[in-house]
Amino acid sequence: MYQTVFLKISRLLLILTIFACTDKGSETHLPYYDTPDFTPVFLNSEDEIDARVSHTIAPFSFTDQNGAIVTEKDIEGKIHIANFIFTSCVSICPVMTKHMKILQTEFQNDTEVKMLSFSVTPWIDDVKRLHSFAEKNEITSPNWHLLTGSKGTIYDLARKSYFAEEDLGFTRDSSEFLHTEHILLIDKTKRIRGIYNGTLQLEAEQLVKDIRILQKEDDV
Repeated sequence: MYQTVFLKISRLLLILTIFACTDKGSETHLPYYDTPDFTPVFLNSEDEIDARVSHTIAPFSFTDQNGAIVTEKDIEGKIHIANFIFTSCVSICPVMTKHMKILQTEFQNDTEVKMLSFSVTPWIDDVKRLHSFAEKNEITSPNWHLLTGSKGTIYDLARKSYFAEEDLGFTRDSSEFLHTEHILLIDKTKRIRGIYNGTLQLEAEQLVKDIRILQKEDDV
């Protein structure tokens, strides 16, 4: 309940701020999120960004559905989207995967946009199972990686790098199950720029628009 209300308020604040701050044809900029409570920080100057936004995605190494090793080097200088699923989930995961496929359609051939779906049951979701899941769900983009590895490492990355459960989950340890509907948008400098409810199609559609904004931002 808290997370749903928070996301709605954040989205409203973001829209109002964009309208308030856009002037003289200037480019719209997405906020930065530097803390697990997801308080948006709006900055345009590179000096301000470097001074005020210290949080970035930590190094990692996992295996995808094709047996390939995927590390932070694969997202270096690229926009990426992250979410957290498990193949036996029958609640939010199928809906999230359906909505992630909207992104697959939009960015199928764009090598500058990566999609990372981390398994939260990696002790079950081995490469073979992830491969079968990809085939079943028509996950065909070479830029969409379903990832497995150490449970503790995935949970630590999810909570401390991606703030996957906001401040409610930041202090939990790896023994507590991770299950979140959030999709995170990360820019080319590995900074968090958006949080979305992956169970809502409108949020997925907004994510597509925000990725386009990030792409334009890099050109400014």
